[in-house]
Amino acid sequence: MEKRNVLLDKSFEFDIVDFAQEIKELKHFELALQLVRSGTSVGANIVEAQ
Repeated sequence: MEKRNVLLDKSFEFDIVDFAQEIKELKHFELALQLVRSGTSVGANIVEAQ
């Protein structure tokens, strides 16, 4: 029986790109760009740590 990685599961459920798109529609372009950069690095960092 394989153990589930809860942190990895939650990181894939974290839909930051859609949220950043909503921020962009409010004309907060710089904030949306930084949110995408920092939010998408979470999954990469988790995978790298494993």
